[in-house]
Parts: sequence; C-alpha cells; structure tokens
Amino acid sequence: MFENIDSTIVLSYLQGHMGTAWVDDLENPVVAQITVGIFVFYAGDSSTKEAEELLYNLPEFTLAIVDSDEWKDRIETVHNGAIEKFQRYSFEKNPEHLNRLHIRNLMSSLPEGYEIRKVDNNIAFTPSFKELSEDFVSQFESIDDFIKRGVGYAILHDGEVVAAATSFSVYDDGIEIEIATHPEYRRKGLATIVGSALILDCLDSGKYPSWDGANSESVELAKKLGYEFKESYDTYFINHIK
Repeated sequence: MFENIDSTIVLSYLQGHMGTAWVDDLENPVVAQITVGIFVFYAGDSSTKEAEELLYNLPEFTLAIVDSDEWKDRIETVHNGAIEKFQRYSFEKNPEHLNRLHIRNLMSSLPEGYEIRKVDNNIAFTPSFKELSEDFVSQFESIDDFIKRGVGYAILHDGEVVAAATSFSVYDDGIEIEIATHPEYRRKGLATIVGSALILDCLDSGKYPSWDGANSESVELAKKLGYEFKESYDTYFINHIK
C-alpha cells in the first residue's frame, strides 16, 4: 500500500525499527495508517468507513502525508476547518551527490569559541539539547536506545548546545536527519557545519543521511550540502480533532 510514498520514515516502521501501524483487518487489510512521531501516513482505500476512523486516530500534533488525490480529498473533508495544507520538499536519495571533500570543507568554518562533539549520554541529557528540539531523540525508546541505534552531533558554546543534527528516525540503510539551531545563534553557518558532521559520519559507516525539507531554508541548506532537489509534495498539519 505504501510503495508509492517515497519516505524513509515509512521504511522505519516497515523494517521494524520504530513507529506504529493500524489496519482495518489483520489478514486482508484494505486501508492502513503508519505513525512515527508526528508524521502520519495513510494508504489503501480512502473511501471506506474504516479510513475515516483512522483519520481520527492521530497524535496531538499531526503532519499527515498521503499519495493520492482521493486521500487528500478525504482528509480535507473529514478535517474541514482544522487543517493547514503546505509543501514539504524531497530530495534524490543518491550518496554519489554527497561529495566528502566538499562537505569537509564546509566543516572547516567553525567559529572560534565553539566546539563540535558527537552526541553522547552527557550531551543528550543536557537541558539545552532537549530544549533545542525534542525530536532529536523522541522516536527512540530512551536516551540509551538513541545512543545505541541513532547518531548525532552537537555544537557547543559556553557549555550550551546551540545547534545539533541527529537521526530523527533510522531504517536499514540509513537515517532521516533532524537539525536545529538556537534562534540567537542563527546566520553563523552552524547548521551547515553540524549537518556536515552528521552526513560524513553516515557516509563513513555506510548509512544514507536522508534529507526532507520543511521550508525554503531547509531546501537551500540541503542544496549547499550537495543534495539534489526531487519534488515538493502536499502535507497536512491537522491542528485539532473535531
């Protein structure tokens, strides 16, 4: 059902790494839902009664992604008045686009007074790390689980985490990147540097660092790192359940 949805987050569930799924029938499902964090994917027959039931089976904050106009119409009907439709941006998943030398050069511009470190238990439990983005580790069962199965890098300034890039999710062949910079430390190239460190780590360990853009800034950063834009796609922010 999900073969037309180009998302490593879907693979994270299908390959047994993280997330949950629901179907209308365990033996012969015709409609299905996969949820990993705030991301919710639907597939199958959108016209069924069970499809509507699953459209109410949502986390508190939801980004819903589907692959057909029929599903889009069903979401817009069921959640009329409670959705915001916007574009996310996908990139080609080709490691040959990521040039190690270019990425290492991007890392060389770390400003004086800043240090970059791989995320360990000490950093993961630092309040400034969690405050920057709960999604750095939220899909894992625990911090220890993240340290064991995930990967991340952080930039510190005066002992505080001011930028970080981690594995939002993991799948057999790689990760989906989560990246954030403290508002007071933006426009210093920190996201580029910390993202470069994470990408190099993945490439060195034979994993693919998948990038999916939420806004134009994310798209430009991806292009700077070497990713090649593929397409934009509809995403629904569902802000409450009727």
